[in-house]
Amino acid sequence: MLKNYSLLAGNTPTPILIVLSLLALLPINAVAEPPSTTINLIEQGQRIYQEGTLISGKPLEGFRNGNATLKGTEAACVNCHRPSGMGSVEGDILIAPIAGNYLFNPDKVQVTNMDPRSGKKFNQAHPAYTEDSLATAITAGINNSGRNMLALMPHYALEKQDMAALSAYLHQLSSTWSAGVDAETIHLATVITPDVEPQRRKAFLDTLRLSIIQKNGSTATASSKKGRHHMTSAAEMVLGTERKWALHVWELQGTPDTWTTQLNEKLHNQPVFALLSGVTNTTWEPVHNFCEDKHIPCWFPSVALPVTTQSFYSLYFSRGVLLEADALANQLTGTNKPKRVVQISRADVVSTQAAKYLDESLTKAGIATEQRIIKAGAAISAQSLGKLTAEDTLVFWLHGNEWQQLGKALPPTVKAVYFSEALAGGQSLPETWRKVAHLVYPYQLPDKRQSNLTNFYAWHKMKKLPIVDEHLQAEAFFAVEFLTETLSEMLDNVYRDYLLERAENMLSRSESVKSEQQVRERQMRGKIGTAIQQHSTSIYPHLGLGVNQRFASKGAYITHYDKDNKLVADSDWIVP
Repeated sequence: MLKNYSLLAGNTPTPILIVLSLLALLPINAVAEPPSTTINLIEQGQRIYQEGTLISGKPLEGFRNGNATLKGTEAACVNCHRPSGMGSVEGDILIAPIAGNYLFNPDKVQVTNMDPRSGKKFNQAHPAYTEDSLATAITAGINNSGRNMLALMPHYALEKQDMAALSAYLHQLSSTWSAGVDAETIHLATVITPDVEPQRRKAFLDTLRLSIIQKNGSTATASSKKGRHHMTSAAEMVLGTERKWALHVWELQGTPDTWTTQLNEKLHNQPVFALLSGVTNTTWEPVHNFCEDKHIPCWFPSVALPVTTQSFYSLYFSRGVLLEADALANQLTGTNKPKRVVQISRADVVSTQAAKYLDESLTKAGIATEQRIIKAGAAISAQSLGKLTAEDTLVFWLHGNEWQQLGKALPPTVKAVYFSEALAGGQSLPETWRKVAHLVYPYQLPDKRQSNLTNFYAWHKMKKLPIVDEHLQAEAFFAVEFLTETLSEMLDNVYRDYLLERAENMLSRSESVKSEQQVRERQMRGKIGTAIQQHSTSIYPHLGLGVNQRFASKGAYITHYDKDNKLVADSDWIVP
């Protein structure tokens, strides 16, 4: 029978070494302490684990061969064992879990797939650690199976009080499922802001809801084995860790300064494990900050202006209009610089931030810029664009629902015209502007993404759902599929931090595997030749994350319409 699992035990010295050195930081039990003291110990242990700061305020030090090699934040446990304590992969080295149940609970079955690149590398069973065995592992480099740990793992000299604090922290780390999770169900929410157009809102929700209904219909929970079982993971099936999803739609009202209060109320009424997708035409910052404050994963929302400051809990498809601004700056600051760039926008936060961002880059390159803001409610016309010369380059930061107003105005005689595809919202440029306009395009080109989105198109056709906004609906569809796969690989370790850590490791591999599978299936049907390669199953050319990366797609094309009204690339994939 499976017992407590961890790579600290037995037959693979590499994972064992790594785990134990940080493991041994855990030793002393704080069970007998009064509640207030225990809380204080946990907080102190958290500082050691996450920041590398001892109770005394001095930096944690790690030693190899008797010499201090790591200090402070570099020596912190979180660097290898991650915020969840569930370990990580460093090349071919598997760093095992040191969360509470994996170390101290010998009677509870604990299983995790250590390497997301392989479905067969599970953690190894070992007896529960004691204070003495952990102390020996830390000070002497010998695990509780009597094996020497890898020299790669530093030894840590901790005072008794530091050991007690770290142990208290590790006892509670990832010891219970996160809020919004029970044995049968994972509760999720999606956020829609009040500015989203009704038709896009409906298309978005239909995609999410029907995807989840289909997922639940293929899910066999521990108490119910009825219906068709879709096995993403063999371990998940054997262990019976599948759960159904409950989606809660959080529709916000009013102005952004009121959204935090609304979100807190909704979370209080219904705890959720994560925010799944989401959509806005304006700022996402209140939602982003809410997720960071409450430690709730924000799973690939469809937003044009994501928050770009360093964060942990929010994953985005790309940097949106800020990525477009960088890509355009890369194009404009090349060998054929314009004399002046005139930017046209509304006064909304997305458009003005994009224009400001581009202005800063162009100014540094010595290019003159001017931003012209069209007042709210004012029609977009040739007069509203202002005076322009043949040497000017014109950049529009307008939402797609305003593009049609341009159809009533003839394009001005200027050097070049650029539009933002991230703001398109499912709209197309008026025919009169297609002959002169370029699109900054952070997606795969239309003719190339047809094969990427084979499943997406087939699913929408089967469900009889119209494609209203292909970008939005494809993103929502991908968010559900990737969350399904990631949660399946997590087995019963349903912890919020761990979800994000798995996403970092799984995204590139997942995209590659699914892409190859789709190619093989089409080859078997005789529809393509063997030379065709595919690198994504999303609307993007490539999605990938690394440790602490939060933007999965990192580039954009500059495009134009050819004489056949086909969108073609002017540039290679630009990664600023």
